Amino acid sequence: MLDVKKLRILRELHLRGTLAEVARALNYSPSAVSQQLSALEAELGVELLRKQGRRVQLTPQAEILVAHTGAVLERLELAELELASSLDRPVGSVRLAVFQSAALALIPDLLRILATEHPGLRVEMVQHEPESSLYRTFAGDFDLVVAEQYPGHAAPHHEGLDRIVLTHDTLRLAVPHGSGLRSIAACAERAWVMEPVGTASRHWGEQQCRLAGFEPDVRYETADLQAQARLITTGHAVGIMNDLTWAHEAPAVEFVDLRGSPRREIFTSARAAAAGSAEIRVVRATLARVAEDLAAAHDQP
Repeated sequence: MLDVKKLRILRELHLRGTLAEVARALNYSPSAVSQQLSALEAELGVELLRKQGRRVQLTPQAEILVAHTGAVLERLELAELELASSLDRPVGSVRLAVFQSAALALIPDLLRILATEHPGLRVEMVQHEPESSLYRTFAGDFDLVVAEQYPGHAAPHHEGLDRIVLTHDTLRLAVPHGSGLRSIAACAERAWVMEPVGTASRHWGEQQCRLAGFEPDVRYETADLQAQARLITTGHAVGIMNDLTWAHEAPAVEFVDLRGSPRREIFTSARAAAAGSAEIRVVRATLARVAEDLAAAHDQP
């Protein structure tokens, strides 16, 4: 009988690429990971790994095992789900990945409601960029992710992850109060603050500037939206910000509406095998309540 623990290590190597990353993900030492994989090779009597420079490459036989291991782990996750569903109430932990503005706007109210209505449910939250947190949810590092998708910029898709829209969030040009700037084109000579290269928001923001006829001078780069707001408020930069950041306070910047009133989509994703668990259903339903309440409050005159 094949050892599921060893098979999982092999699959993690397929997903993460290096023994060091596997060790970090599973809280093993690199030598322990190597020993487990060597033991699996000895048990099967086939070569699973080949050295390629400083890295290792999976053999075709290892790829066959990895494909079956994914199905085995999914069945085990479904078994855990069925067992948990037999209980009267959601208990245990949900590992949640969320980006910054959603963490600021949604998570405090989520935790408040869960503490009252589902005290046996523990939420462990990590602030993480959506692009990589979707993959890490697919890989099993998180149970649920709150992610974003910008207009015309599709978020990554991973087989086995579902997707449920949570809310939509308006994007606006943010400028210092009293600047007199009323369009992106008017900001062509200004310094810009944006998120790091590779993020969806950075790509989308640069595209808006290019459509307006110029290449933005991105002088300041930070994923911290509060730092972005401070740079804009103090007159050092302009940028594009979202309404969700200011869900619970008055904006520190002056907003200018963009043509077409573009909105990003905010959604949640979970592995399809685990999405039916009572814990994930409760967290998703509560997030939807919080998002709905925020939208209603924002629409009030």
